[in-house]
Amino acid sequence: MKKHTKVYMTFFDYGETDFVMCEFCQQDRAVDIHHLESRGMGGSKEKDYIENLAALCRDCHNKCEHDKMANFYCKIKHLELVCNQIFALIEYEKRYDNRKNRNK
Repeated sequence: MKKHTKVYMTFFDYGETDFVMCEFCQQDRAVDIHHLESRGMGGSKEKDYIENLAALCRDCHNKCEHDKMANFYCKIKHLELVCNQIFALIEYEKRYDNRKNRNK
């Protein structure tokens, strides 16, 4: 598994066989992890952070690669998804801590 794919799958807690929906169209299975800000020629690993990685189906990946406005829209949708995941993790931690404190 490529490093950027692993970063994405780990952050969202997906397994290799899980169905991952396209973040852009939300209709098809994501088959590519798209770099919202291009890595450039040579594939810089510095762009492999979760805020820069979106799961897309092939059609949406092609669209975002060639249309700056589509890529910008994808970036907004992706950042919302990342924020929701972080919020869910914070809420989980709060519930876990509350249960732990009640059992003391």
